[in-house]
Amino acid sequence: MVCGPIGYGNVDEIKELQKNLRTRGFKIVNQFENEGMDYSHVKDFRNQKELADRIVKNDLEFIKKADVIVAICNEPSFGTAMEISEAKKLGKTVIVFSEKPLASPWPIAYSNHIVTSEDELIELLSKLKC
Repeated sequence: MVCGPIGYGNVDEIKELQKNLRTRGFKIVNQFENEGMDYSHVKDFRNQKELADRIVKNDLEFIKKADVIVAICNEPSFGTAMEISEAKKLGKTVIVFSEKPLASPWPIAYSNHIVTSEDELIELLSKLKC
């Protein structure tokens, strides 16, 4: 499963990485396959409690299905941080993928692996036999 900031305009980055990994033969758990789970158009969840609950429940179910979580961490994200934490609690392999300097210790501390490029990610996933 590839996760990362969605609400701040980065959903395309997640979908592009999913596509690139799928093209290379990796099986992708796609949290967007259920209707309404691409919420990139929502700018304010304060009055969207029901939708927020559905999205979180959906993402937690997909984390359970995944063997490996690839967390795009080029920018801070509440959701990505929670997904990393939940995946770690479930004993999943967490790969932090950040092409930019990362000023927070949290994603690093909760990760099993850190990569800085898509090529590094593909090489690591191949070694992990995902």
